[in-house]
Amino acid sequence: MKLVTKAKPVKIDFLRKEAARFYGALVKAALDVSQEIMVVAGELHADEESYLLDKCGSRQADIWGINLYPQFWDSPRFIEFDSMINLRPAENNLSRSVDDEKLRRKIRRMVLQLVKE
Repeated sequence: MKLVTKAKPVKIDFLRKEAARFYGALVKAALDVSQEIMVVAGELHADEESYLLDKCGSRQADIWGINLYPQFWDSPRFIEFDSMINLRPAENNLSRSVDDEKLRRKIRRMVLQLVKE
């Protein structure tokens, strides 16, 4: 797993290599939308979530899971909002997606700041 920050963004080539190593087409990622940090290349979103909670002091409510598809780097298909860690009925997120459009926009903006060519 790799911690990604604005000061230390991740290169798209790293994501391509990790996608080939793990799932072929995608890289799992978990973001802390409050601290604007991301962990990539864990085997499970839950592993990345634990990393953010244990090592970065993140709050559960601020962590969201996504999948990144490096082959679609310059397309809206680059980010997929799908993770079991997103299922939060108590917070009115009733699916594995990110149901709040404002939060989805924030996550997109963050990802594009944290991933570089």
